[in-house]
Amino acid sequence: MELPELQALLTAEGLRLLDTMPPVDSADDVARAVTRLRRDGHSPDLVSAVVGQARLRTRGRAKFGDLAERMLFTRAGLEQATRLPVAARHAARFREAGFGRVADLGCGIGGDALGLAGLGLRVTAVDADEVTAGIAAYNLAPFGADAEVRLGTAEDADLTGVDAVWLDPARRTPGHSETSRTRPGDWSPSLDWVFDLARRLPVGVKLGPGLDRALIPDDVEAQWVSADGSTIELVLWSRALARPGVRRAALVIRGDQAHEVTAETDAADEPARELGAFLHEPDGAVIRARLIGDVARTLEAGMLDEHIAYLTSDAALTSPFVSTFRVREVLPADEKVLGKALRERDIGRLEIKKRGVDVDPAALRTRLKLRGSASATLLLTRIGARRTAILADRV
Repeated sequence: MELPELQALLTAEGLRLLDTMPPVDSADDVARAVTRLRRDGHSPDLVSAVVGQARLRTRGRAKFGDLAERMLFTRAGLEQATRLPVAARHAARFREAGFGRVADLGCGIGGDALGLAGLGLRVTAVDADEVTAGIAAYNLAPFGADAEVRLGTAEDADLTGVDAVWLDPARRTPGHSETSRTRPGDWSPSLDWVFDLARRLPVGVKLGPGLDRALIPDDVEAQWVSADGSTIELVLWSRALARPGVRRAALVIRGDQAHEVTAETDAADEPARELGAFLHEPDGAVIRARLIGDVARTLEAGMLDEHIAYLTSDAALTSPFVSTFRVREVLPADEKVLGKALRERDIGRLEIKKRGVDVDPAALRTRLKLRGSASATLLLTRIGARRTAILADRV
């Protein structure tokens, strides 16, 4: 969305038209909606804005639920926005620390600011892009004076009276639709500026989960977050927002449930052992936080290979921090022999997972040409230098 489209949308006619739009999801839905609105005499800018927003609202339900129906988005802003349940958890940490006023620097479309304001905190939201700031102001309007949006950069923001800061540095090229990732040296604000602020004020910083761990300061809490199986972010918490004795944390969210494992430092791995009755795949947040060893000990498990993030055990135990599979058997890793073995077992629905091997699961599934009625999981990995195919069932 560009500024003329936003200006056309933020009128009584534009908002009324948007609110009457049916769900727009597919390309066919878009074509039908554009044809109908143009036939009714609406301007090109308004048609583009309304149809684009209707489609983004449909997609936005995955992150914002029913609230998406009263929000505005840019495509890039929606892709980069924090999911509302995760934003609420961020906000809870500020509230539990006793803070009342928080600055959200680099607020985007306002996802995290919605979480903060929704828990009763006063928010000053700042973004350097005029369109994005305008959309954030619309999304935060129901909170009135408790949620102020300013146009400007994080570096120039007036933090007078602010208790703590939430930061989401721009890690992609500017734009409202197609953007690409940039290197840490090109982020805005820079990590050096962010970390300097974090030494002076309580700060939460949202970063990509794959951040080079060598860049993480020693005096912050690093919390990796996954939601429904995807590792979505790394949050660094400083000063009063960092929990005493916690420097590494993995927060695993599945549906409405959240579970966390924390530690003072990286956990030592358990030794490798022979494949047992169960195989466990640690959640991505646990792997990123390097807390596999702590999770392994709760499962009475060891590493399948010291270089591969699979655990194995004989104990019938599982946890929210792993996906657990009951091992059926080890099959030949050779593709032709493997396909024959799977067909003999009447397996037609096959989930394929892999670690430490160069395999495209979708392409392999096609080549296996399975037609059976049974289902199973195939885990492809290596133990030492040996490629291994493990047939299993999800627990």
